[in-house]
Amino acid sequence: NQEIAKLLDVMNNKVMKQYQQSRKQLFDMLDKSALKPLPEKPYHYTQIKTVRVHIDYHVEIEKHYYSVPYQWVKKQLRAHITNQLVQLYHDDTLIAQHPRSHR
Repeated sequence: NQEIAKLLDVMNNKVMKQYQQSRKQLFDMLDKSALKPLPEKPYHYTQIKTVRVHIDYHVEIEKHYYSVPYQWVKKQLRAHITNQLVQLYHDDTLIAQHPRSHR
């Protein structure tokens, strides 16, 4: 990998005949100004699913049960499921949030 890094540096700084510039010069001139900073938080895949609240104030997600306030019995909610968290929404309002169970 160290040798590849050296060769890569040589290749990127070598002037190309067709453009009369190196890849690095073209990158600095054309692309670098268009780059945006990396996001502060890492991306987490989120599965979104519609769920119905059971009579016992729970919703089922992958054979695990998560509670919600009793007012939402028999209502449909939108579940945002990540590897770490389950968030339950009604009309873009967060109703409940639980750590995700994997047992």
